[in-house]
Amino acid sequence: MEKDFLDNILEVIENQDAVKLKAILENMHSADIAELCDTLDVDEARFVYRQLDNETAADVLVEMDEDNRKRLLDELPSELIASKFIDNMDTDDAVDIIQEMDEDKQEEVLAHIGDIEQASDIVDLLQYDEDTAGGLMGTEMVVVNENMSMPECLQEMRKQAEDLDDIYNVYVVDDDGRLKGVFPLKKMITNPSVSKVKYVMDEDVISTKVDTPIDDVVQMIEKYNLVSVPVIDSIGRLQGQITVDDVIDELREQQEHDYQMASGLTSDVETDDSVFRQMWARIPWLLIGMLGGILNSMLLGKFEPTLQGYVGLLLFIPLIGGTGGNVGTQSSAIVVQGLANGSLNISNIWKQVFKESAVALLNAIVLSLLVLGYNVYQFGFTETVTYAVPVSLFALVLIGTLWGTLLPLLFEKIHIDPAIATGPFVQITNDLLGMGIYMLVITLII
Repeated sequence: MEKDFLDNILEVIENQDAVKLKAILENMHSADIAELCDTLDVDEARFVYRQLDNETAADVLVEMDEDNRKRLLDELPSELIASKFIDNMDTDDAVDIIQEMDEDKQEEVLAHIGDIEQASDIVDLLQYDEDTAGGLMGTEMVVVNENMSMPECLQEMRKQAEDLDDIYNVYVVDDDGRLKGVFPLKKMITNPSVSKVKYVMDEDVISTKVDTPIDDVVQMIEKYNLVSVPVIDSIGRLQGQITVDDVIDELREQQEHDYQMASGLTSDVETDDSVFRQMWARIPWLLIGMLGGILNSMLLGKFEPTLQGYVGLLLFIPLIGGTGGNVGTQSSAIVVQGLANGSLNISNIWKQVFKESAVALLNAIVLSLLVLGYNVYQFGFTETVTYAVPVSLFALVLIGTLWGTLLPLLFEKIHIDPAIATGPFVQITNDLLGMGIYMLVITLII
């Protein structure tokens, strides 16, 4: 957001010029208004919201940064939250907002929701784990019965569409609410005289269960290029739908989480989080890294008598440590990516391990030969360092790559986020592994 524009907005807010502010906001998209509110303090944001109609205010609240939104909602009474925001949101967005509140505030907001049916839907959705399809789905959709005639179907679609912002698909159910298919709008135009919906509906519908993990839903929508996917319960009754915009939001959050995990952050943080929150998110892995460094120094101390008189060997310790961390991080990143997009599963794990081993062998040959050539030029053919470093590097690249490949698979097996493996964990363990290999090779050669 441009500084001049922001300064103008701040001046209008400071002057409490509601008329001018409202005129400015009318020409802005809800996402831009949300970005504006993220830069304001709570009182300024509250003044902006007072100039918005309820529908726009609800859209803006959904787009706001989570922490800023929480600070704003903490200052607002439950009745206002319900009437101005929740009443004008889709159920999936409303659930996301309410889940951010404590239990007492949740109950107060739910009690003030004007639409009893919407409140009931929200309560039902709150029962689902937020990391499942049930926790992500919304209940706003167009649903018709398979036994409806075409005129009845059209009338029902018009009636339901009045309360919806977008229509992705029209779902067909039987008398018990079980999902039977999807109604193609094209067939309504090309076959207007067909007697009943069930004769033209598409029965080959891709659906998901309410307890399906979100990761699997994301992969499903990506694989089949869907704009929405219906969600059913254990006996096939239609419960809601997940739309592609929900998946994009979830995918972005997953990518941010995985990137932070790989960077050694133990919890989600933002640039505007407090110094202490950012410190506590970083310090655990830094402490573990420090412990790894201490163990490395202890390991070197054990071999101090061996290293005496071979100063040249000490010069290559950074090379050994850095290479071990790099090869491990590279291989683990490939595996984590495969696990995330579904291209890697139990049936092809060993194929991936074999491929990584082949790549590691080629890399090990190239790197060790280059170091050998350098050492021969620098130290000659008779020095211990000439052979100890390339042999150690060869073994480390092979073993470090295998370790980086298997570690995320192990984490996935024991239900720990494998993204951890692409960050400090592999770096630290491969440092220790590399130093151990180096010291062992030196001892054998000497």
